[in-house]
Amino acid sequence: MNQQQSIRFTAKEILEKDFKTSMRGYNPDEVDKFLDSIIQDYELFQRKVEHLEQENAALKREVKKLSERSQRQSPAQTVGSTNYDILQRLSNLEKKVFGSKLYE
Repeated sequence: MNQQQSIRFTAKEILEKDFKTSMRGYNPDEVDKFLDSIIQDYELFQRKVEHLEQENAALKREVKKLSERSQRQSPAQTVGSTNYDILQRLSNLEKKVFGSKLYE
């Protein structure tokens, strides 16, 4: 969403909007029912936005923590854990390819 765009109406403003009637105007009951539906959707959208903003903030904090943790980890630890992962994968591959022949 563009930062300059903002929500123009609150659910309360929609609810309290008063339309003028004329001789050939809309059916006020029909308009009220439609506005009630809009208000319900609007409130749901607002709750979803708030939930997503909270989730986004939590994910940003998690990324920051993981980034800080990886920066603190020394290169030797990273290489060591990578080597261990590679050896583990090779071992699993050997077991699948050679099976019981490997231990004869």
